[in-house]
Amino acid sequence: MDRRIDGGAVLERLELEAFLTLAEELHFGRTAERLHVSTGRISQTIKKLERQVGAPLFERTSRDVRLTALGERLRDDLRPAYEQIGAGLAQAIIAARGITGRLAVGYSALWCGDLVIRAAEVFRARYPDCEVRIQEAQLGDPFGPLRAGELDLQLTEFPVREPDITVGPLVFSEPRALMVSAAHPFAARESVSLEDLVDTVLLPMTGNIPDYWLEYHYPSRTPSGRPIPHGAPITYWQEVLAHISVGSGVSVVAARGSAYYTRPGVVFVPFSDAPTIDYGLLWPTAGENARIRAFVNVIHELREQGDPATR
Repeated sequence: MDRRIDGGAVLERLELEAFLTLAEELHFGRTAERLHVSTGRISQTIKKLERQVGAPLFERTSRDVRLTALGERLRDDLRPAYEQIGAGLAQAIIAARGITGRLAVGYSALWCGDLVIRAAEVFRARYPDCEVRIQEAQLGDPFGPLRAGELDLQLTEFPVREPDITVGPLVFSEPRALMVSAAHPFAARESVSLEDLVDTVLLPMTGNIPDYWLEYHYPSRTPSGRPIPHGAPITYWQEVLAHISVGSGVSVVAARGSAYYTRPGVVFVPFSDAPTIDYGLLWPTAGENARIRAFVNVIHELREQGDPATR
């Protein structure tokens, strides 16, 4: 990336980057670190540029580095063009990688939706030529929209063991709680155990749901092998809340649900011994593409940064 400066001289890429970075950092060592070259290389490059210009661009002392008036002017003249070139190159790379078009992302729980929406904001800013559509995925058919092509990607509960679906890394985990009616004997307790489920009626979900998934989230037996009574299966999550509020049964949920499902007559009691509910990203193996990989990367960047939606 060469640019001509006054008098027909050619500004090489390192000279341009070294000048603009040093103009920002005002420190040769930090400039060298950012550009992954030696401090001596930066010093030589700046001296070469100053010879081309015919005047000093920086004032150097043993204690600090400052731009001269000419250096400030050159910085102000070059920065917009440099940023425009960088933006154009980035867009070309995005187009070459196929990060354009449309991406449909689903989520199963409201707290998953928080993270998906936050990630979509970052994704849209980074890849403006790619449209992102977000929709809730029903627990009664957790993989149907992916298989039908309605969704490209989904943040949802594990475990998932489907031959045609790729399972991404774990995104976050949540402790479990038991949702009970305010009139239920467990409502006044500080915690419950999985063995306590023998004294309840557990309300499971129904639909096109794998048996292994149901057993993990709505177990049929306690760890000691005692059977857990199950009530009539329910298709939609809002129905679960209605049944619990009138005392028809109980249900297992992520403890974070207490901040989202504030319904009169429903109490959340933490489990003392239940495994966590784990959440991760899924996508059809045959449909994997650059858009999906880019969105997955954004999700994991937010997780590494400690974004509140991942806690």
